[in-house]
Amino acid sequence: MTIRIAAVSLLSLLSIAACAVARHAEPVHQAGEPGPAAAAPPASAEPLPFGVRVTGRGPAMILIPGLASSGDVWTTTVAHEQARFTCHVIDLPGFAGRPPIPAPILPAVREALAGYIRAHHLDRPVIVGHSLGGFLALDLARSYPDLVGRLVIVDSLPFLPAASDPSATAGSMRAVADTIRTRVASTTNEAFEQQQRGMLATMITDPANQQIALGWAMRTDRAAFTEALLEVMTTDLRPQLGAITASTLVIETWRGWGASRGETEQRYAQQYAALRGAKLVVADTAKHFVMLDDPAFLFAEMDAFLR
Repeated sequence: MTIRIAAVSLLSLLSIAACAVARHAEPVHQAGEPGPAAAAPPASAEPLPFGVRVTGRGPAMILIPGLASSGDVWTTTVAHEQARFTCHVIDLPGFAGRPPIPAPILPAVREALAGYIRAHHLDRPVIVGHSLGGFLALDLARSYPDLVGRLVIVDSLPFLPAASDPSATAGSMRAVADTIRTRVASTTNEAFEQQQRGMLATMITDPANQQIALGWAMRTDRAAFTEALLEVMTTDLRPQLGAITASTLVIETWRGWGASRGETEQRYAQQYAALRGAKLVVADTAKHFVMLDDPAFLFAEMDAFLR
């Protein structure tokens, strides 16, 4: 596989544009769902790099969206969990209309999440992360094992480049990352939109949600999009998974990626081999956005795991 093809492939895997609802549009809620909650007041004068909305009651649960996604990806999940968890929904910097922050983005968000947990006296919250959000959850749990409770990782890997190239390393991916940086910077809005439209069809089943997701992608700051993408590509968390002490549920998907279910299961098993006691389950019908494609499956697995 040439560098150019590898770059396009990795960009396709990581270009998770937004989903079900948009900050600047009328939210799409199922019957009986709550509307967006009020933002949590800051515990200190230091501004957070991300937005937070809090709703529900009970032990804390922090929900982190993926690349170019809004926290509203978790709307139905919050509706399901808020009777027994206080849900802290994160909106990541630079994505879906939120102001960007200087690079490096992901370490800054990780440290701010740790500070948020301490400042609000959250007692080992459950951390739920989708895609890039799952990567952040793993990074937080390995950096601060004493701060987090259980982990729910939705379709995310500790080192995504190795999914398509088992010989990839963080160092070898820097050249690919530079290629992607140049390519994205020179892409017109029209070409970027067309690219996102095609990729979203592999990630979300419902065409209506695909279209809304496209709007999210086009509202995302392009520099933030590229920087977060490249930080994931050049960071390998696999050697550090042994530092994670939290019980972990990993939700896998295989539809839409061009790989068989067996290949997907093998890929995940290899990448999470060092995470002791992790429970890996496969969604039969959902594409990448499991919470949109098959929420009943996601909720059943989460309920059993968190019970």
